[in-house]
Amino acid sequence: MPRYEFRCRACAATFEVSRPMSDSAAPASCPQGHGDTVKLLSTVSVGGGAGRGGAAQAAPAPAAGGGGGCCGGGCC
Repeated sequence: MPRYEFRCRACAATFEVSRPMSDSAAPASCPQGHGDTVKLLSTVSVGGGAGRGGAAQAAPAPAAGGGGGCCGGGCC
């Protein structure tokens, strides 16, 4: 079950709530009883073989002069 992180605006406490994805937008009450909370944006890192004894590989560098506008990916 996914865990969602919230912060209380009244006491600045940060806490997590486990709930189904279908309830991800539902409000959460602070453990101290405050109702004014905001859901935080969490980042998750999912990686490959570095934890299994393999060497971590860096992403290849973008080709020089390939264009692509601001992002260098050719999507602009």
